This record gives sequence, structure tokens and C-alpha cells, in this order.
Amino acid sequence: MSATDAFKQLPSIGSPFKIPESNPLTKKSDSSFGDTLGKFISDVNKTQVDAADKTMKFASGEITDIHEVMAASEEATISLMLLLEMRKKALEGYQELMRTPV
Repeated sequence: MSATDAFKQLPSIGSPFKIPESNPLTKKSDSSFGDTLGKFISDVNKTQVDAADKTMKFASGEITDIHEVMAASEEATISLMLLLEMRKKALEGYQELMRTPV
């Protein structure tokens, strides 16, 4: 058996330059940047409300695990810090565009 016969027996994997249809990079998204940002803002709000709720439940004695309360509180703090940094970068970008001469 020659080397070419051995390659002919291998299953075909298709063209190496063709991008598969299931590639997430080529998938069309129905959501816009504004929708994604709005969802992120609502998620941050949800984590803030959840952390406040767990804190109130801990203070009233319904939750006895301080680790759960602190984890929720830190998650809310970190997500809010990320949102504030995103706002800061967006404002810096807008200000840079406004300084651009026409």
C-alpha cells in the first residue's frame, strides 16, 4: 500500500479554509450593544439587591452563614466597580471624540 492510498482511506475533514457554520464568531447576534449593556446593568442591579437582601436576612437571623453574605456582598461590589470603570472609559472615549478637530 502506498502513502497516497493510506491518505485516501482517511475520512474527509473538509476544506481547511472553510469556517464551520457553528462558529460563534460568524453567528449573527440579534442583540445590539445597547441591549447587552442594558442587560449587564440590570444584572449589576440584581446582584446589589441580592446582597442587600442577604445582609438583611443575616441581620434578622434567617441566614447564619456569614460566608454566603460576604460572598454576595463582594460579588455586588466587584460588579459595580466594573460597571463604573466601563462608564469611565465610555466617557473618556466620548470626550476624546469631542476634542477631535473637524
